[in-house]
Amino acid sequence: MTGLPESGARGVLEIDWTFFGELCRALALKVSHDYQPEVVLGVAKAGVIPGVVVASIMQVEFASMVVTRTDVDSDPVLVAGPPATIRGRRVLVVDETCDTGSTLRLALSEVRALQPAEVRTAVSFRTGAYQPDFHAFETEKLIVLPWDREVIVNGELVRRPAYTEWMA
Repeated sequence: MTGLPESGARGVLEIDWTFFGELCRALALKVSHDYQPEVVLGVAKAGVIPGVVVASIMQVEFASMVVTRTDVDSDPVLVAGPPATIRGRRVLVVDETCDTGSTLRLALSEVRALQPAEVRTAVSFRTGAYQPDFHAFETEKLIVLPWDREVIVNGELVRRPAYTEWMA
């Protein structure tokens, strides 16, 4: 199974929409106690969802950038960088999960090249050794996000085939 650990290696934490909403609220509160960003920058694709929620709760501007991987073991690749409007502003880079930190490190490099006044990082789930500035929840389990659980196959909404054995 491409992109997932061997069966039973980490365990699975299935997140529903209610819990995810609470995590976003908790993340926004944690950030607001120590940092006042002017822009929340979501790392697409999954980091856009918590990013836009955090930006809405904090009542600040939202923007996005796109970083992708061909599979879980490949290095992240920049597809679309951050907007030039972050120059000279306080930026909060948000992603959904952080394990090795390679995606956040790439995002930070691109953001810093635009010379923001300050930049910090936040994730919904910290699942590995990399330490973002803020996180809402920490676990070593494989995270199954509510928007990732089901996909359309042959015109039907089905459980993501790669997750079937993990969620049984």
